Amino acid sequence: MNGRAMIRAVAALALLAALAGCNDNRDPGFQGWVEADMIFVSPDEFGRVTKLNVREGDEVKAGDPLYTVDDDLQQADLNQNNATLANAKQTYDRALALSKTGAGTQATLDAAVSALRVAEAHVRTSETRLKRREGFAPVAGTVQQIYFREGEMVPAQRPVLSIMPPGNMKIRFFVSETELPKLAIGDEVRVTCDNCAADLTARIYFIATSAEYTPPVIYSLDERHKLVYLIQARPSRPDALRVGQPISVYLNPKTPMAEQR
Repeated sequence: MNGRAMIRAVAALALLAALAGCNDNRDPGFQGWVEADMIFVSPDEFGRVTKLNVREGDEVKAGDPLYTVDDDLQQADLNQNNATLANAKQTYDRALALSKTGAGTQATLDAAVSALRVAEAHVRTSETRLKRREGFAPVAGTVQQIYFREGEMVPAQRPVLSIMPPGNMKIRFFVSETELPKLAIGDEVRVTCDNCAADLTARIYFIATSAEYTPPVIYSLDERHKLVYLIQARPSRPDALRVGQPISVYLNPKTPMAEQR
């Protein structure tokens, strides 16, 4: 090999080394996905759904009516307790009148007062049960999924539907043990996804304290790289993401991204 050929070979090797160094400085990113903490709305007692006021994808505000469950049993219970209350009032009125004339005893009046208060409490309970046959939105958000339709029986405390508040959207991804020291609560990360806006970011609010994978008790260099830790972050623009959507996360928003293959 002559001198010029040697120089060209050395220059080529230097260029390759420089390119490799540039790629090493690029952020490879981490794969993750979008999740949300849903709000599930359910009746206190079992019943048949008689009316749905919303559909999946509807935007609701706190206090908006969502559904109605049949109230025959609750109405019958209220009627019975109202009748008991009426009898308790009559008993109290007689005991009070007898007490004023001296013909009745204090013990009889006390018992009538106690029975009246119990009857009043039962009526208030029945009224509350009756009112709760209609479900209202506890928070503002989007109706994500409806589990029971009109005419279907819903068990007690089983959700009729779920609501996703925008603030409950979160990004989940895993980082290796070697990358964990680079992260802290409150750090901002860059988020990318297919056909998404270029300026999406998220702020870390949770870093797992335990690894998702546990190797043998004696750690080896070959096993330590398998340790990964769950990271969760709140997106700055939750309206730009969808639940279940795959995303890529870059720890340093200003670091150039590595080319995706």
